[in-house]
Amino acid sequence: MKRTIFVLALVFVLILTACGPQKPANHLEAIKQAKVIKVGTSADYPPFESVDESGNKVGFDIELMTEIAKRMGVTIEWVDMPFDSLIAGVQEGKIDASISAFNYSEERDEKIDFTIAYYTSEDAFAVVDGFTGQIANPEDVAQYKVGAQTGTTQDSWLTDNLITTGKLSDANMFRYDRVDQAMLDLKSGRIEVLMADYVPAQALAKQLGGIKIIWHAVVSSGPMNIVIPNGDAELKAEMDKIIQELQAEGFIDNLAIKWLS
Repeated sequence: MKRTIFVLALVFVLILTACGPQKPANHLEAIKQAKVIKVGTSADYPPFESVDESGNKVGFDIELMTEIAKRMGVTIEWVDMPFDSLIAGVQEGKIDASISAFNYSEERDEKIDFTIAYYTSEDAFAVVDGFTGQIANPEDVAQYKVGAQTGTTQDSWLTDNLITTGKLSDANMFRYDRVDQAMLDLKSGRIEVLMADYVPAQALAKQLGGIKIIWHAVVSSGPMNIVIPNGDAELKAEMDKIIQELQAEGFIDNLAIKWLS
């Protein structure tokens, strides 16, 4: 009798095990099993990502990532954090991916992976309306007090090309967690030039008033990509496929018309 009870109990356990959720084979499967993807962003970069008056995240990147998640069959849990913490967040597994107007760089690629590009950006130099100086090329900003957002490609370009070469002193380089803070310092006169992505700089200049874009072109920026964990082949393949679909369908072009025109 005891043997029969033991066998029945064992069969019951095996049935429960077979019916229960299976351990995911990879990160993508884990996301789909949870039906949630944690996505990091720094929501201070309109029109790519910002927070509206109702407290909702809005912008080009926000709508794009929302559609990607929808086509993956999952919902998004947004994690708002400083820009220079986003890559570490992906590395440490605090977030599954990050979208925040990221540009590819070899230095970043050593730490994390990127999806294929979804948009190409330019750099810009912003000044106040009463600025009397001249910026004919990027190196000309070395004679001014310059600001940039920490961890951006603009920060890296200024450091590598102007500070390291001695053209710009450390005392005249100002770094900010948020680009809107930098814009406010520009308007108040604490800095004389702000280097940032062209489209967000243009949007913030219009929003704050009294600020203009004096020069823009591709210097440190370029194609924008979503950041994912290093070596995450399955997640990359899934996101790349969806981005290609959205490009072919004209979805991303329509987002650009809506947010970047």
